[in-house]
Amino acid sequence: MIKGLLERWPLIQQIKTGSDGTGPEAWSRHTHKLLPKTKDAEVARSICPYCAVGCGQLIFHKDGKMISIEGDPESPVSRGHLCPKGADTFELHTHPARLKKVRYRRPYSTQWEDLDLETAMDMVADRLWESRERTFVERQDGQVVAHSKAIAHLGGATLDIEENYLIKKLFTGGLGMVCLSNQARI
Repeated sequence: MIKGLLERWPLIQQIKTGSDGTGPEAWSRHTHKLLPKTKDAEVARSICPYCAVGCGQLIFHKDGKMISIEGDPESPVSRGHLCPKGADTFELHTHPARLKKVRYRRPYSTQWEDLDLETAMDMVADRLWESRERTFVERQDGQVVAHSKAIAHLGGATLDIEENYLIKKLFTGGLGMVCLSNQARI
């Protein structure tokens, strides 16, 4: 009994194998039985939604439920590494306190209210169009300028170059905006 106990003791295993004590010699019986949380899960390849660098992600899902998001070692961009935001993608999607409704606070109000997405999008479109109509300048100093300096757009880095190109065309050519930027600028 004592001999069996000593043989299972990690220190004895380390001495016998000459290892550094961080490998299998340090594992308990329980540790030997552990399986990764992604075992038997399906995997989908994706791209991190944050800075537009395009780091690859592996989305593990089982029984219709997302169970993990990890860096994709086959990604030529990130080779399996993710920044803090990318590494927290799973938590950002699944945290119970994540807001899932549009929150709106009316002017001079001290209370937030929930709006459905359709109402919020209509409010944004109406306000954008009203600002453009009110501030649009067709001619200035005898020159055609066709612009509005009262509205601006800050693009998100989660869009690809084609989407950003179309947005730029819509906002500059269609609405006359001259203040456009994109957080990633790529």
